[in-house]
Amino acid sequence: MHRLISLLPAIALLAGTAADARDYWFGADLSYVNEMKACGAKYDYKGETDAYKIFAQSGHNLVRVRIWVDAKWTPYSDLADVETTIAAAKAQGQKVLLDFHYSDDWADGGKQLVPAAWAGMSEDDQAKALYQYTLDTLNALKARGLMPEMVQVGNETNGEILRTQPEEHVAINWARNAKLFNAGIRGVRDASVDSSIKPEIMLHIAQPENVEPWFDAATKAGVTGYDIIGMSYYSRWSKEDMNGLAETIRRVHHKFNKDVVVVETGYAFTDDYNDSARNLLGSEYALKDYPVSVAGQAKYMHDLMQQTLDAGGIGVVYWEPAWVSTKCRTRWAQGSDWENAAFFDYKGKALPALEWPKASYVWPVAVTFNVPDHGQAAQYLGGDFTGGIAVAMQKSEGQFIYTAWLRPGSHVLVGTTENADSLGDAEALDVTVPGSGGSVVLAKSQP
Repeated sequence: MHRLISLLPAIALLAGTAADARDYWFGADLSYVNEMKACGAKYDYKGETDAYKIFAQSGHNLVRVRIWVDAKWTPYSDLADVETTIAAAKAQGQKVLLDFHYSDDWADGGKQLVPAAWAGMSEDDQAKALYQYTLDTLNALKARGLMPEMVQVGNETNGEILRTQPEEHVAINWARNAKLFNAGIRGVRDASVDSSIKPEIMLHIAQPENVEPWFDAATKAGVTGYDIIGMSYYSRWSKEDMNGLAETIRRVHHKFNKDVVVVETGYAFTDDYNDSARNLLGSEYALKDYPVSVAGQAKYMHDLMQQTLDAGGIGVVYWEPAWVSTKCRTRWAQGSDWENAAFFDYKGKALPALEWPKASYVWPVAVTFNVPDHGQAAQYLGGDFTGGIAVAMQKSEGQFIYTAWLRPGSHVLVGTTENADSLGDAEALDVTVPGSGGSVVLAKSQP
C-alpha cells in the first residue's frame, strides 16, 4: 500500500466509549505441582507457601494442566492427578486449561506417539477412540464440578498425531489428521452440551514460524470448530525474535479470525545448577535484550505479554514455573531440567518474574473501521496491524465494518479495497488509534 502524505481530508474519527475489555490470560502450567509437593519442594511468596495459592495471589488467572492417556511410567498427569490440580485452581478462583497430549508420554513438536491401547486400530477406530476418550474425560470432570474453561485438542501438534514412530519431518496425511482433530473437537463440544461451562477449544503448534503454514493446511483439510490458536515460543527452539513472534500473532489472528495465546514459554534467570539434571535454557539461548538474570527474566515476561497484547493476542502461559529442584528423580537425572527457569530461586524464594501479571501494561482498545456502503458487493481491509492480511469487512446498517484491538495512541497504516487481490495498490491511511477506542471512518469528508 502507498502511504499518503496528508490525511486530514481522508478520514474522520468518531468519538466512542471504550469497549468492554476482553478476557486476558496470565497463565501458569502447574502440571508438576502435585509431584513437587510429594517431593518436598519449598516455595515462599510473601509468607505464602502453598503453590496454588501463590500463583493466584501473584495475579495468575489461568492454570494449565496436562493429561496423558495411560502413562504407566509415572503416577502423575492422569485423571486423578488432573482432578486435584483443577480443584485446587478453581478453589482459588482461577480458570483452567486442560491440555490433552493424546499419548502415554510427552507429545511435542518432534513426536506424537499413539497411546498403546490405540496403536493397532484402524484410522476410523482411532478417531472414535480419541473422541470417546475426550468425551469421557470431560464428562468425568463435569460430574465433579471440574469442567475446564479451555481445552487443548493436542499438544504441540506440528506433526501428524497418533503416530507409531517419532518421525518429525514426515509429510502429514491431512485427510487422516483432520479426521482425528475434528473427532477431538467434537468430543469437547458434545461434553459441553449440558454443561454450564462451555470450554473454548485451542489447537497448539510449537514455535511461531510453524504456526501459519500448519493452520493453512489444517483449514484446507477441513479442520474446523476451534476457537483459539495456541503457540509455544522458546528462544532456544525458535528462529524468531520477539518482534517476529508478534508479527505471527498479528497475521494468524486476522487471517483465521481466532484469538491467539502464547501458551508455552520460558526464560532462565541464572546459568547456575542446583542439581545433576541438565538445564534446558541458559545464556546460549538468550535473546539479545534479555540477559539471563533475575531482572532479565522479569523483563522478558513483561515485554512478551505487552508484545502479545499489541499484536492482538489475549494472553501468555508460562511453562512449569514451579518445577524446582528436589530430591526426586526424573527418567534422566535427579532434580529438574527447569530449576533455572522457574519463578523461584534455589532457596524457594519467589523471583520478581512471578509478579508479571501485576506489572503495568498498555491495554488494547477496540477500534471499528467503517467504509460507507455505496452498493459495492464486498469490501476488504488490510494494514500493518493485520500483518498485511486482507480481511473481509462485514456489511452492517449501510456500512462495512471491521473491528480490531489496537494499542491506544499508536499509528497504524490501513487501506481498503473492493477486491482483496488489489489491496496492495490501495491508499494507505495513517490512523492514530483513539485513546478510548471507537470508530474510524475510512472515507473522504464532505465539503
